[in-house]
Amino acid sequence: MGSHFRSYVWDPILIISQIMLMQCIYYSFLGLWLAGVDGLVHTSRSLDQIFSYEVLGFSTTQGRLSMMAFILNSLTCALGLWFFIRRGKQCLDFTVTVHFFHMICCWIYNAHLTAALSWWLVNVACMALMAVIGEYLCMRTELRAIPVNTAPKSNL
Repeated sequence: MGSHFRSYVWDPILIISQIMLMQCIYYSFLGLWLAGVDGLVHTSRSLDQIFSYEVLGFSTTQGRLSMMAFILNSLTCALGLWFFIRRGKQCLDFTVTVHFFHMICCWIYNAHLTAALSWWLVNVACMALMAVIGEYLCMRTELRAIPVNTAPKSNL
């Protein structure tokens, strides 16, 4: 029974609670970013901005601003990965899980899966940003030097 550095035990309750926490972070901060964007251009808020496939588009100002909110949200979620997941190896897993559940929610909301290229491009770009930045932040924390006290334990 030797001690292992960073030995982890399978904890499904922890994993499920982390998934739920990341979903809450994703949707709450996406709502805040979209509300901020809507406040700047004085447009009405709706669930279509979060779940509708047609809202994300390059052709309209509202579509480009919604894309910007999604990209800013991926940066915010990367911070969520850093604060709550804290493991670089798990960042991609949680990122894909968050975006998979978002795709399922969009599919249910619209009653069909999209063929809109802009929606797929935005979500893949957001997934890449969230995973890479989250992993970078977590790895930077994991690789931080462990302080070693060089002072003597006792004065002899």
